[in-house]
Amino acid sequence: MNSSEKKKQKEAFKAAYINKIEEVSGDCLAESSVLKQYQALAELVMDDITTQWAKSNTKYNKHQNKQVYFFSIEFLIGRLLKSYINNLGLEDIVTESLKELGLDFTAIQEQESDPGLGNGGLGRLMACYLDSSAAMDMPAHGNGIRYKYGLFEQRIINGEQVEVADNWLRNGYPFEIRKPDKAVIIKFGGTIHSEKINGNLTFVHENYEPILAVPYDIPVKGYHNETVNSLRLWSAETLEDFDLPKFNQGQFLDAVRHKSEAESISQILYPNDNGFDGKLLRLKQEYFFVCAGLKRIVRRYKQFNNNSMDGFSQKICIHINDTHPAMCGPELMRILMDEEGFGWDDAWKMTVESISFTNHTVLPEALEKWPVSMMKSLLPRIYMIIEEINQRFTQEIYAKYPHDMERNYGLSIINNDQIHMASLAIVASHSINGVAELHSKILREETFKGFYQVFPERFHSVTNGVTPRRFLMNSNPDLKDLLNESIGTQWQGNLFELKRLLNYLNDPIFSDKFNAVKLSNKIRLAEHIKKHNNLIVDPASVFDIQVKRIHAYKRQLLDALHVLYLYNQLKENPHLEIAPRTFIFAGKAAPGYYYAKQIIRLINAIAKMVNSDKTLNEKIRVVFLENFNVSLAEIIYPAANVSEQISTAGKEASGTGNMKFMMNGAITLGTMDGANIEIAEAVGPTNIVTFGLSSDEVSQYEKYGGYRSIDIYEKDPRIQQVMHQLIDGTLGFGLNFQNIYDSLLLHNDTYFVLKDFNAYVDAQNRVDQLYRNERTWTKMSMTNIAHSGMFSSDRSILDYQREIWKII
Repeated sequence: MNSSEKKKQKEAFKAAYINKIEEVSGDCLAESSVLKQYQALAELVMDDITTQWAKSNTKYNKHQNKQVYFFSIEFLIGRLLKSYINNLGLEDIVTESLKELGLDFTAIQEQESDPGLGNGGLGRLMACYLDSSAAMDMPAHGNGIRYKYGLFEQRIINGEQVEVADNWLRNGYPFEIRKPDKAVIIKFGGTIHSEKINGNLTFVHENYEPILAVPYDIPVKGYHNETVNSLRLWSAETLEDFDLPKFNQGQFLDAVRHKSEAESISQILYPNDNGFDGKLLRLKQEYFFVCAGLKRIVRRYKQFNNNSMDGFSQKICIHINDTHPAMCGPELMRILMDEEGFGWDDAWKMTVESISFTNHTVLPEALEKWPVSMMKSLLPRIYMIIEEINQRFTQEIYAKYPHDMERNYGLSIINNDQIHMASLAIVASHSINGVAELHSKILREETFKGFYQVFPERFHSVTNGVTPRRFLMNSNPDLKDLLNESIGTQWQGNLFELKRLLNYLNDPIFSDKFNAVKLSNKIRLAEHIKKHNNLIVDPASVFDIQVKRIHAYKRQLLDALHVLYLYNQLKENPHLEIAPRTFIFAGKAAPGYYYAKQIIRLINAIAKMVNSDKTLNEKIRVVFLENFNVSLAEIIYPAANVSEQISTAGKEASGTGNMKFMMNGAITLGTMDGANIEIAEAVGPTNIVTFGLSSDEVSQYEKYGGYRSIDIYEKDPRIQQVMHQLIDGTLGFGLNFQNIYDSLLLHNDTYFVLKDFNAYVDAQNRVDQLYRNERTWTKMSMTNIAHSGMFSSDRSILDYQREIWKII
């Protein structure tokens, strides 16, 4: 675009924007608030997107290509305004125009709330897959729940996590369109009876509680193309908002009770399920979005296919992410049999051909199980179908493998009065995949070994990926500009082109520019820390970062104990030569996960002690950033020097934070677990720092014993010292971490924190030595970026297309 054309576009944009501000606020530009400036810009952007959206929907309605529907309980999409502007190719026009109008684009962007639609890696991964699908002109859509309050907003008060409601919708949400005309009824409870209608056995659902599922659609805009896909989120409502007769009788609470109970289904993500009511609500949530989503897909397919279901499984892929949407199998069977009139065999064939399943965990406690009594009471028809699926499946395997009774019994979907949702998902899917090479191997050889023996052809592996558009181009614009200037722009469409960066490894001019970009990003994070934590950190120090959901197996505890050990070293020898280090943590603990919340409390206690000790000469600083979300992540990843990926080997399915850090030039410090293994293969052993037990060693200890944490403790005075500090008052008056102490010694250290402690200290010493050689560290950082193409979600989506969905 030449300067004349650009000037015309800017003038047109400014005129349209000023008109839009007057329209949404009733004020002129000079008197408008920043919130109204944001809302006006959002509406203007949506005007452009909705035109393309309508064209995409018209194209998809013809069902010329297979369409994919991601069913997921989480979609962490982050702020969309900047993403939409960049994907439309308007970043320069908008940025320059707003500056000429005297407006602060950064302040305008900060008016947008992060949608509270997820918690961790699963939700961030789904957002990446939606982004990549649209960028690659592929028809793939999301299906989930529109949580009114998300998980929670995390506050750190007196060093402890405090949960408050995340009211992300307080100012409305300009990027969603409510579609009440496409609402569907979901049936809970009630009774089922069968009767013969026209000679066919028909099941009738009576006396049920009806809940209205109302869809809200959010556009998923492709990067510099005409594709706009959809994320459909369902909100729970009642058919009748208000019981007027009860109100008039003075029963005020009863008049609104049903409305409140119904809406609770889409109020928050992951209600605490320690009690019966919490479990029941969670089961309601899972069926709610599965039933609503499948009804929408079937209705739309018939609408544009002459009211016929012919070819359904060749044109529709229902992809379920983890076990939360595992009821897709029995629910699709219910729709096909009870509403569309198919017999069992034809319905089952269509169901299995349509559904594919990604498993995201190896932890047994994360593989969902539901009590038979709860399922039978809440979802009587679904339970009948699950029972029939299980009966037919077990008969089949007992006939095929009559001499393997123990294995066959373990494969039963209904077992010990519980319904095993992972087993249900496997039986009802034509494809099951893990999300990294090691994870997929563990699924085949351990977690789902019996199923793999029965269905070897169904098992695949697709390593996760992350979108370079959000986590490099948008969040690290200075690096994007440097890459464009040096290696051209082809990498934006094919991240493997970043390998051209290897040509600059020994270029001192490029290295200086590269380090300047990193320093600028570290200064930005340091400013955030000063503003939100009231702490000054040195941008020249090593930014050593671990940000992820707080969980025992992710071993934030190992990181914290090392900080305590390093503190002890500096107290003993204040002149110890180390590169100054800033340890940064962030992440949420589930509200009912007491141990994880104690780890947060420990980190903050260590931070308080370390940061207030003037004798350390600021050689180390410790920061816990509250309320980790996508927007905060976009500040953190570009600033990192060290990426902490230290889960117990064999426990992390893949990880995606490791990829985002790598893509921004951080060096992975990690165990050989999840996708760390593939990162190590990509960058080579000299560009990653690894340590610790292997997954095979962990598995051997877990199966056969032989590990006694007390032996490690008794032989290592360093461990003795940090362990004593957990309980002797070192960390503050009245602060005692006896439960963490006991977990490591009395309960034999389930996640091998003490076993890996010495190797982790050695690895941290290697990091220290490497960082102090600037040339070596810069080359390592550049090499990581150069090899990050493998970890683009674009590559992941292509793998799904080729191996599972068979679109190309």
